Amino acid sequence: MQKPVKTIEDTYTTKPIVEGIVGSVAMKEVMMDKTPFRYLLRAMMSGFLLSIMTVLMLAVKTQFASANNPGLINLLGAISFSIALVFIVITGAELLTSNFMFFTVGLYYKTVTFKKAMTLFLYCFLGNILGGFVLFGLMYGTKVMTPEMIAALTKTVTVKTVDSTWLSILIKGIFCNFFINIGILVALMFKEGLTKTFFIAVGVIIFVFMGYEHVVYNAGLFAGMVFYNFDGASWIDVLKNIVFAFIGNYIGGGILIGLYFAYLNGTRD
Repeated sequence: MQKPVKTIEDTYTTKPIVEGIVGSVAMKEVMMDKTPFRYLLRAMMSGFLLSIMTVLMLAVKTQFASANNPGLINLLGAISFSIALVFIVITGAELLTSNFMFFTVGLYYKTVTFKKAMTLFLYCFLGNILGGFVLFGLMYGTKVMTPEMIAALTKTVTVKTVDSTWLSILIKGIFCNFFINIGILVALMFKEGLTKTFFIAVGVIIFVFMGYEHVVYNAGLFAGMVFYNFDGASWIDVLKNIVFAFIGNYIGGGILIGLYFAYLNGTRD
């Protein structure tokens, strides 16, 4: 039997996906340079969607509290929140934590400069935060947020800030964005919408159920505290959470997923 002839290119199993990411990075860069307000609106939509699904998750957890099964309630909340990332990815909204993976791939292949990537990260994060403030600003004019939901929000923020060390936040941030971006990467391998939805949602369900740290989701929680219980938050600990969740998310999504798969799928030239 003749030995099959293989080349190094045959080992690049996800090369088409990586090439698609590189093209997406170039598109995002052009959009931010030429139409920055449109890019900001896309980023705001991500923060808006994450925050409105946070409200849904709080409602689910508080309304099912009488079931006296914390594990099941937590799972239902995680499933509810996973809808947010599905909407974000399918509609093309801009989320900081997925851009960590995309732009690290772009940096590896020299599609974008380090300065431009950092600028986009901060600009995208600003839009994500503004989206959260818009959502909770609108929500404040309603009675959707019940006293039980506000108490659950305050308890969640306290756990993530006062009760957490910087190292714990950092490590949980790594795990969080690892699962989110591996889900997105796998979803990119499929064209069928339902399959994409499943893999995107799975990564989010894992991070929410396990209580990992997502910097944009956390920023939405903090925006909610501004409107509903400003004095109930330790704002220096909020800053601690944002800084180390940001770094952890970059390591988990940018290094462990983005750089890893970029390296495995071709040389930098």
